[in-house]
Amino acid sequence: MYVQYTFYSSETIVNSTSKIIFTDNYQAMIIGSRKLYFEKLASTNSHAHAMLRKGKVQEGTVVYTAFQSAGKGQAGNRWESEKGMNILMSVILFPTVIRADRQFYLTKIISLGVCDYLRSCSIDASIKWPNDIYVKDFKAGGILIENSIIRNEIDHCVAGIGLNVNQKSFPPEIPNPTSMSLITGREYDVEQCISDLCQKLDARYKQLIYNKTGRIDEDYKSSLYRLNQFTEFRDSRGIFEGRIISVSDSGRLHIEDRRGRIYEYGFREVDFL
Repeated sequence: MYVQYTFYSSETIVNSTSKIIFTDNYQAMIIGSRKLYFEKLASTNSHAHAMLRKGKVQEGTVVYTAFQSAGKGQAGNRWESEKGMNILMSVILFPTVIRADRQFYLTKIISLGVCDYLRSCSIDASIKWPNDIYVKDFKAGGILIENSIIRNEIDHCVAGIGLNVNQKSFPPEIPNPTSMSLITGREYDVEQCISDLCQKLDARYKQLIYNKTGRIDEDYKSSLYRLNQFTEFRDSRGIFEGRIISVSDSGRLHIEDRRGRIYEYGFREVDFL
């Protein structure tokens, strides 16, 4: 497979609302090759979609902000964050090598990239299926993947990432939050965190581009929260004990109960207790 990339000279443009950063990278860096910063946005995902509607966007463009007034979480939930304290970003991708029925691989590689970054900071992270980032039993981040599909191909993908970095207090309605700072006792430069995270995401995206799906599958499975641990779940039948054993290519969760029966679940069809 031949993939062509366009490179840009290093340049920074700053005005009252945004800052654009172009980065030279002769190793064909995709994710993070262009970064756009805004002091405030309704949602980085929404802004990324608006950019795509207006015209051509460089693949790997990262939109990030200090504050979201209407941050988007999974299934219409809001993502809450203190201003300037956390990573609030979206990545624009054109993963034409992935068929629509295999789009869950985008969730896999983005989740793994976030875990790779946290592990590089000596934070032992895991993935609570399908796309929450956990440290032990506490939520450190979340991912929202929004794909535009034409026929059986993915036209473009907007991958939103929220990662708690320096925030130490959270609204009481959030049940089990944590942050990098709470875990390590350190304060972090959020912009440096974003640059480092982009490197990890970029490495995982290249695995996908060059069809290293076996490695992605293995790493995603081994990173799953509660993998092979018998714990309580709740489905339409009620509460039961089971253990996570795998996730399908399409993203369905496989849980084995105490009697050895295996059940398969889509998103929102089973709850972790």
